[in-house]
Amino acid sequence: MLRIIAHATLLAGALALGACGFADSRAPVPEFMRMKETEQPPPEAAPDVKRVVREQIDVVFLTTSYPRAVHVAMPHREVRGPGWTACVRAELTSATGTSLGAQTYIVTISGGKVVDRRRAEADDICGSETYEPI
Repeated sequence: MLRIIAHATLLAGALALGACGFADSRAPVPEFMRMKETEQPPPEAAPDVKRVVREQIDVVFLTTSYPRAVHVAMPHREVRGPGWTACVRAELTSATGTSLGAQTYIVTISGGKVVDRRRAEADDICGSETYEPI
């Protein structure tokens, strides 16, 4: 009797664990029973970085920094997402009115909008980029 209960318990456990994979899109069941794989959106076309930065200059730089001589580099596909990144360089002024000189930022563009920006670091590619004025 104990043997039958042990076999029934093992069979129930195996069935419970085996059922986990049946909804998978690659499961060995008929097509209509499988989960549909999510479709990846098509890759976004390269943005016009000059236009995007010109229209959203206040997102990239503080207006009180009075950005001058703004230059942009060609965009590159975002490594960890669907968007694009580009280097932007401008002459900036500090809050005290002194010149900060040329500062370089990396902007992330998705859907034609600047969604993120950060100051470029030494290990970024911005030092070797070719820049064009906006």
